[in-house]
Amino acid sequence: MVKFLLWLILFILCWPLALLALVLYPIVWLILLPFRIVGIAVGGVLELLWAVLTLPARLLGSKA
Repeated sequence: MVKFLLWLILFILCWPLALLALVLYPIVWLILLPFRIVGIAVGGVLELLWAVLTLPARLLGSKA
């Protein structure tokens, strides 16, 4: 909602720039999408490595 209100303010102040932002937003989102996917994949790999490296300590530390 805040983004929409900011866009409305921009539209009132400078409508050509607001329309340009409205057109370019989906294009920029599509360009940045692969980087988000890579970020999620790298985060998953790092979580897996952390889990594998801390597994012996967690197994030795549990007193079940």
